[in-house]
Amino acid sequence: MPKVAVYNMQGQVVGEMELSEQVFGGPVNEAVLHSAVVMQMAGRRQGTASTKTRAEVRGGGRKPWRQKGTGRARVGSIRSPLWRTGGVTFGPKPRNYGYNLPKKVRRLALRSALSAKVKEGNLLVVDQLSLPEIKTKEM
Repeated sequence: MPKVAVYNMQGQVVGEMELSEQVFGGPVNEAVLHSAVVMQMAGRRQGTASTKTRAEVRGGGRKPWRQKGTGRARVGSIRSPLWRTGGVTFGPKPRNYGYNLPKKVRRLALRSALSAKVKEGNLLVVDQLSLPEIKTKEM
């Protein structure tokens, strides 16, 4: 069973704590950790990029010139994607990039992350979190 030092609010070691082998002593699965981190980052993406289609661009309701007899190409609107100041054909639209991993995979990723922290010695346990004021300066 992995053991971790227990600290008080002043940063002094006041004891030792045994951690569960199931949660903190398992193997570190880096592939699952990577997929969990990518999922978290995908959910944080803003996803607000947007362009206007030919329907959303201002103007272009009237046919620019008649269909036949001018010698020019036939055109229905001046806001066609082929034209300058026309709409964008398949441009970005606001969307949600988030997705979910299966619950068992998310739990495995959490166990892997906790196990990795214990193996690196980066896990801190505080005996009692009591602050006179809720200020970061007090920590």
